Amino acid sequence: MSQSHPSRAVFLDRDGTLIYNVHYCRDPEQVRLLPGVTQALGWLQEAGYQLVVITNQSGVARGYVSERELGRVNSRLCRLLAAEGIRITAIYYCPHHPEGTISAYAGPCLCRKPEPGLLLRAGIEWGIALARSWYVGDILADIEAGNRAACRTVLIDLGTEPRPGRAVCTPTFVARNLPHAARLILAADGRSRLNVEPLPLTVLDRPRLTQGVLRPGDPSPIPNAQWATQAALEGAQ
Repeated sequence: MSQSHPSRAVFLDRDGTLIYNVHYCRDPEQVRLLPGVTQALGWLQEAGYQLVVITNQSGVARGYVSERELGRVNSRLCRLLAAEGIRITAIYYCPHHPEGTISAYAGPCLCRKPEPGLLLRAGIEWGIALARSWYVGDILADIEAGNRAACRTVLIDLGTEPRPGRAVCTPTFVARNLPHAARLILAADGRSRLNVEPLPLTVLDRPRLTQGVLRPGDPSPIPNAQWATQAALEGAQ
């Protein structure tokens, strides 16, 4: 580990936060960045944050995706971002699931969110001060993992999550999308003079959207680009 690495990081969920959510994605050609993602990551990178992806990938345990295929998908994500000047420090994934059909990956683990294991590991391996860092994701399991790792947290509201019933699942902020989340982070850490307001927690009280039954490779019916498109336009102003 080099001492030149910054001590702050923004940990990021993958599906629904950085890219369109494709159920158990195994095809690199299905990897598509959400609107505004490269702009938001550029702001954070310029401010000195490491960018680390933390993702649950239970498709491996369920036999839908091999680790080799998952590696290709993750590599595609990194290439798309690198083409825009964005460097991902690392991608950490959990391949396990308690009900997995592949014995090597079946059963409980300490890395599947909401467990904080992958964040703790990244903190050690990259010299990251977790209490000075952030976790951004689109489900409450992301928020719980981040909070349990002592990070501050931002929930991107895609309309799928209820108001949290426990303090450990309560985000520091609620955002429309990644550009909004990035602005909140920069303002909170004193790295931006913009006056940015989070969404109220009460936004989570509205009726939730559901994804229904999905097959591997299906795109999510949740309109997770709806908010991102709005924020991308706002970020360009």
